Amino acid sequence: LIITTYGILRQDIERFSAATFDYAILDEAQAIKNADSQAAKASRLLKANHRLALTGTPVENRLSELWSIVEFLNPGMLGQTQTFRLALGNSRSSDDDTLGMVARAVRPILLRRTKAQVLTELPEKTEQTLYCELEKPQRRLYNELRDHYRAALDQKIATDGLAKSKIVVLEALLRLRQAACHPGLLDKKQVKDSSAKLDCLLEQLREVTAEGHKVLVFSQFTSLLAIVKEQFDAEKIRYVYLDGKTRKRQEVVDQFQNDPAVSAFLISLKAGGVGLNLTAADYVFILDPWWNPAAEAQAVDRTHRIGQTRHVFAYRLIAKDTVEERVLELQQRKRELADAIITADNSVVRSLKREDLELLLS
Repeated sequence: LIITTYGILRQDIERFSAATFDYAILDEAQAIKNADSQAAKASRLLKANHRLALTGTPVENRLSELWSIVEFLNPGMLGQTQTFRLALGNSRSSDDDTLGMVARAVRPILLRRTKAQVLTELPEKTEQTLYCELEKPQRRLYNELRDHYRAALDQKIATDGLAKSKIVVLEALLRLRQAACHPGLLDKKQVKDSSAKLDCLLEQLREVTAEGHKVLVFSQFTSLLAIVKEQFDAEKIRYVYLDGKTRKRQEVVDQFQNDPAVSAFLISLKAGGVGLNLTAADYVFILDPWWNPAAEAQAVDRTHRIGQTRHVFAYRLIAKDTVEERVLELQQRKRELADAIITADNSVVRSLKREDLELLLS
């Protein structure tokens, strides 16, 4: 039996591929979703009589990611990668016939079990969106930024077309999302300023920690977590912290799980969205919406998992009348794709149309 990581598999693939295994099992198989990555290529070089891929999110961003996992499991089943991408259509969105075709193709090799089916003893989970109203200074900053990018994009799209303006679109969306979170993400001189989300988070935290609950706080912006850390220090809220630079992850997890004095865990969404067992917490706060709802669901599942005995409450903090609210609307429009095969194709930027852009910047 060999238990290893994708990194070691990638480095030592010559040695691994020299042997023939009875079983090759990929856990967290979304790690090979990019067919052109070294990890995906290495996994396909393994020789095995039987293959299994285990994942809660086989499709995170777009349906073409499914090809890479199926190619590991049953080479050639979905054809060449380019053919598969073409079958999904050049429009970046898939019609019912295409979705039905892919669903029929993968059904014989797919065994799907939801948590509700297999973990009947798991306590309830309540998810709620909290809308935060921007105060005047933050609202003024946001509106100025929105108007600036709206004018810049109108000019860029008129000159070069939408397809060639995607980099500017990405920059606009990033800056507007940062402005919706905290002005300090745009200007370091404003890190001491308040923000609607920070005020809302602190208000909620004072209440739940006073009752003895433990809390997970997720953000994709480590710069936002740094601002939250300063506020926690000022409020004397005991916390631990994890991002991509954290080396002794297990020590940090153990401290949160076992130390009653530590009431909060600040986590970078990308670094801690998977692979952590944090059942000591029963409250989760997601500070900024992720384009991909599957990533948010994975974050909430750090505490809503085997070993949890209490009702779990998950809150998404959304700045009212900002791009964040518009992103939720866009995702809602696309929900009809949600279970067509396994999960939604929510690659927002790839499928943006002109009217979507106007909605985001409205």
